[in-house]
Amino acid sequence: MARKIILVTGGAGFIGSHLCARLTAEGHRVISLDNYFTGSKENHIAGVEYREGHTKDIERHVPEIPDLIYHLGEYSRVEKSFEDPLELVWDLNKTGTFAVLEFWRKRKSKLVYAGSSTKFSDGGLGRDQSPYAWTKASNTELVKNYSTWFGLTYAITYFYNVYGPGEMSFGPYATLIGIFTGEFKKGEPLTIVAPGTQTRNFTHVDDIVEGLVLVGERGEGDDFGIGNDTAFSILDVAQMLGGETVMLAERKGNRLNSAVDNSKIRSLGWLPRVSLPEYLKILVSQERETISAEKRIIVFAPTFYPVEGPAEKALVSLMQKMPDIQFDVITTTYSKEAKNSPPPFPNVRVFRVGTGNPFDKYLLPILGAKKAKELCKQETYLFAWALMASYGALAALFLRRSTNLPLLITLADQDISAMPWYSRFILKRILKDADQLSTTTTEQDRNISGIRRGITATSRGGDAFANALRFMYTDIFRKGV
Repeated sequence: MARKIILVTGGAGFIGSHLCARLTAEGHRVISLDNYFTGSKENHIAGVEYREGHTKDIERHVPEIPDLIYHLGEYSRVEKSFEDPLELVWDLNKTGTFAVLEFWRKRKSKLVYAGSSTKFSDGGLGRDQSPYAWTKASNTELVKNYSTWFGLTYAITYFYNVYGPGEMSFGPYATLIGIFTGEFKKGEPLTIVAPGTQTRNFTHVDDIVEGLVLVGERGEGDDFGIGNDTAFSILDVAQMLGGETVMLAERKGNRLNSAVDNSKIRSLGWLPRVSLPEYLKILVSQERETISAEKRIIVFAPTFYPVEGPAEKALVSLMQKMPDIQFDVITTTYSKEAKNSPPPFPNVRVFRVGTGNPFDKYLLPILGAKKAKELCKQETYLFAWALMASYGALAALFLRRSTNLPLLITLADQDISAMPWYSRFILKRILKDADQLSTTTTEQDRNISGIRRGITATSRGGDAFANALRFMYTDIFRKGV
């Protein structure tokens, strides 16, 4: 296309943001109008002009005369349209769209309207199966009437279950593939709405955008179905990801099937290029690699191998038992012996601060936190672990406050009952910000209850693994002493 002024309603949404990226890359001046009902400013694309507002106020927000209008900014969930107020669905899909059509009539631009394939489902009965489906189907009729009444150029497209990078994976307006991949990444069972045999033609967002661009260039009229020919049941998709599943109750408006007619878009040269099985196969592979890469822990210890007490010996033994975990240890040099000592195992990196004497422990809170911040810019850690609530724990707290990295503190062989009052006061401040706390003796359990009175630890990411690690460490420690 020659350089044009193109308006995209819903330009900060899932599909809209991908379309804006494509159009901007081709050199067009792109204006987005979005009320951010489901759109997000995180989806903004450099070079796009963003106007925040409702489509019913389009005249106020867009004084320009665009060459082309892509109207994607409508309410777009079937089952939710039964739960949300009908006023909301009407406001977004009827009131807002009427204003867009009036804007189109006055500007005499070309309009590409994103219809809904729901009207074709279940042998054509789908158009009346939900408030959402009816508003979308009736809007396509109004678009065609506007063209006939006022001599306007238009094209109507129909999307089929769009998925891909940037789709919503949680919340009431999340997409099916987004929900599944979100649950998969968290290790949770996949939630399937009964019966699970309902079929969908899942279409990658890049293929949708390619179709939209072709229709914008050369398409006219109705029936531009942009959908992958191959249909999969919801159960099929769950099997592609693997793992456990949970069957949810049936929902109103949840159609059983829909036929795809993409012959008209194919006549413009369109072909689907991304398949759902291949996309999910790559996603599963990448997620496994990510999980493996993120099995990395940053550990704070006042001393470390070869300067060892019972706590440090237990840590070294744990490292040996967990060769697939990377341990990055922030510690003191403490002694000349430790200064040039190599790490005990390949999965351990040691970063020492100080010059090589016991006074190095006073440097650990500042220099240790500084080194840890540098490492956090290079690596992804599941959590930070402070071996004993002392100088290393102070460094970990400084790190936590600047990075929000979850913190586990192990009390190891500290004798809390022998602490003076001021040490107990400092210990209380240290433990206050810990996400998890682990004691290694029953005596510590009794003593710590008073110190932790009124303190609530916050559960954060990595907790399941942190629990497994601290129980294993405690077991090793107790056996060692």
